[in-house]
Amino acid sequence: MTVVTRFAPSPTGFLHIGGARTALFNWLFSRHHGGKYLLRIEDTDRARSTEPAIEAILDGLSWLGLDWDGDVTYQFARAARHAEVARQMLASGNAYYCYASAHELDEMRAAQKKAGMPMRYDGRWRDRDPKDAPPGVKPVIRLKAPQSGQTVIQDAVQGEVKVENAQLDDMILLRADGTPTYMLAVVVDDQDMGVTHVIRGDDHLNNAFRQLQIIKAMGWPEPVYAHIPLIHGPDGAKLSKRHGALGVDAYRDMGFLPAALRNYLLRLGWGHGDDEIISTEQAIEWFDLPAVGRSASRFDMVKLTNLNAHYLREMPDAELLPLVLPRIAAKVGGAIESGGLQRIERGMNGVKQRSRTLVELADNLVFYARDGAPPIGDDKARGLLTPEAMALLGKLAETLAGENDWSEKAMEDAIRRFAEAQGVKLGQVAQPLRVALTGSTASPGIFEVLSVLGPAEARQRLTAAGG
Repeated sequence: MTVVTRFAPSPTGFLHIGGARTALFNWLFSRHHGGKYLLRIEDTDRARSTEPAIEAILDGLSWLGLDWDGDVTYQFARAARHAEVARQMLASGNAYYCYASAHELDEMRAAQKKAGMPMRYDGRWRDRDPKDAPPGVKPVIRLKAPQSGQTVIQDAVQGEVKVENAQLDDMILLRADGTPTYMLAVVVDDQDMGVTHVIRGDDHLNNAFRQLQIIKAMGWPEPVYAHIPLIHGPDGAKLSKRHGALGVDAYRDMGFLPAALRNYLLRLGWGHGDDEIISTEQAIEWFDLPAVGRSASRFDMVKLTNLNAHYLREMPDAELLPLVLPRIAAKVGGAIESGGLQRIERGMNGVKQRSRTLVELADNLVFYARDGAPPIGDDKARGLLTPEAMALLGKLAETLAGENDWSEKAMEDAIRRFAEAQGVKLGQVAQPLRVALTGSTASPGIFEVLSVLGPAEARQRLTAAGG
């Protein structure tokens, strides 16, 4: 058997973090078993489905590296096929026409509510002859669901789950206007796409009982269900925007790397011993459903940020450069000149050790991108450039003019000799020197900065500060 999984988002908004994890689990499971991972856009809610949302989903999945097999399936385009299956069930006696009017159904629910009964369709047209249909009422097609016994699911994550069939009513398959319901469309699409494993959030578990009844009525093979627990916030409440439940595009904008986000989402509800840093290759090799936990996971932005810092440090500078350059260019307001680009390349390794996201990396590299004296960032930094400090920096510029070796070690030796010669502490030189060279009180090591800037650029910035 070839394993076939699917991710089936509704395009009514962005690709949220929970959906991204569901897509990841489906992708990993199919890749682990050498199968197929399919993408279906469930766009049957025409009032809420939008093209921008579809593009956001496709773009988010592509950015995460969760490439799907074959073409994207669009559910709305398959409405005729869904209706065909409803009519097949009608012909086989597994479904029936229901002529109950909206007014009748409202009265039925009101009576049930008043009696303290569960509100569900009472089957009033289940065994009636359509010849008794009232004039002018367009019928819906309802499933003739079993009324006794149980519907049982052997869930690959939740274990055995079951429901009494008496608790499930005869759901609508085809509306009066001929459009299919979500329940029918999902089952038909999964069947026609050859889906063998339905891996999704456990908020769909109740749907599975109803969908399985359609599958059995059609005599189709049952998929393996795997309902994974939802993601909660750090406080244990349902994940919301205040916890960081943003679209995947927002995490990209915040400077997270796709590999880091994949690794983090993988560890939300799945584990492999004590392993925390898991490469994509390892994830494909190790991932399987038995290791998915049954408890809800808690989203932690701090852990995600720390994990991203690890991936940032480990990523080769050549791969980081095209990711960070557009962000730096936006900060300096234009193209980066060749001198600035060379300084960024030389300084990348030192700066990325102190950065957690691409946003921080760009912020920390921007002083290398500009030619000449950098703008002073804040009053604290500005306060270090006292007249005495500026005079000291002017003398330092003259001293460094005689230096030929601009390695980091040589710069450290030169600055220490200068401070000793001037009769001041190293900090009295290093602190204003940092501001003059970077515009900030925080930066990579000052000797590293001097080495990266090189003689011409460093002297220009020192002379500007000391003049």
